[in-house]
Amino acid sequence: MFREGQSTRCSALSLFLDRSALTHEVKALASGLGFSPVGVTAADPPDHWLFYQDWIEKGYAGEMGYLTRNLDRRADPAAIVPGARSILCLGLNYQPEPEEEMSPRGGRISSYARGDDYHDVIKGRLLDLLGQILSLAPGTEGRAYVDTGPVLEREYASRAGLGWYGKHTNLIGKRMGSWFFLGELILTLDLEPDPPATDHCGTCTRCIDACPTDAILEPYVLDSNRCISYLTIELKGPIPEDLREGVGDWVYGCDVCQDVCPWNVRHARPTAEPAFQSRPGFERPDLHDLLSLDQEAFSRRFRKSPIKRTKRRGLLRNAAVALGNIGDTSDVPALVGALDDDEPLIRQHVAWALGRIGGEEAAVALRSRLDVEDDPKVTQEIEQALEQSESRG
Repeated sequence: MFREGQSTRCSALSLFLDRSALTHEVKALASGLGFSPVGVTAADPPDHWLFYQDWIEKGYAGEMGYLTRNLDRRADPAAIVPGARSILCLGLNYQPEPEEEMSPRGGRISSYARGDDYHDVIKGRLLDLLGQILSLAPGTEGRAYVDTGPVLEREYASRAGLGWYGKHTNLIGKRMGSWFFLGELILTLDLEPDPPATDHCGTCTRCIDACPTDAILEPYVLDSNRCISYLTIELKGPIPEDLREGVGDWVYGCDVCQDVCPWNVRHARPTAEPAFQSRPGFERPDLHDLLSLDQEAFSRRFRKSPIKRTKRRGLLRNAAVALGNIGDTSDVPALVGALDDDEPLIRQHVAWALGRIGGEEAAVALRSRLDVEDDPKVTQEIEQALEQSESRG
């Protein structure tokens, strides 16, 4: 069985198919496994390498250290698979059908995270496809990646014709919008490349204008430090206070820039993939329920879900911020119950939410916690929350 990133070898090279026919057969195999769109590009170094390096040097990757590692491999696919000739780029639609019933006190979860973990789903298919390609063309070597390796996958997918870089930095396909995952096979097989995609954003700036935290600094430049998806998933510490209001009711990821994109509004269709359909209650989970989750309940509820990435402390942090933004005094008891959580990070954001909502019940709970709090960051947050609550009378 092949594993992700594992180099694979067979003994002899198939001579039965010419380049064009072989490419057609490989694409047919990919389509047979449900991948769409499918494209091929040459395994040459990325065209936008200097742009990527500049983006990293400006600190726009935030705490995502994995984006700054293995730069030599990111700069050249041949450093990953010696003798690489082609990159087979694959898409898989993930937009789920909308849920019919939603909690009145619900947070929001990004569409991609409402079903099963896409890494597991796509990785298995990529490895199946790699095995089929090896049967078709023995002697081929290849590696499979899905969002986890040192591959600038959007660049290669764009070069392979799957779509173009939108101004929000997501890849947009003419026939399906931007709601699709990417996966790649780096191959020593010489396949026929597809023409690259061309930009069709025109003068539209809807994604830039709609971003609640102004994370899109200019067309095609995203500062991850301000992005709601980064703040609710990748950031492990406190969400900066000046950005919390902009997070709104999002508890995992964000879809705002994609929701307003005309290519999604006009062309996107829900996926037929069962693994990516919304699990019950995942489109707008009840924020009170989230705040009450202990570690065992969190692990059970989000088993095989992308949401496990943010860990319990991160998700409850996000739920507290969401309640601080959309809640009222009826939400105070749920927040007060989380004010004694063992995790200082959670207590810190719960205090902020109570200060935002205000009221005597919130103030009493904050003063009571202040008497016993031993974490300086939480203490500071409680004091600020009390000041905010009292300033409103």
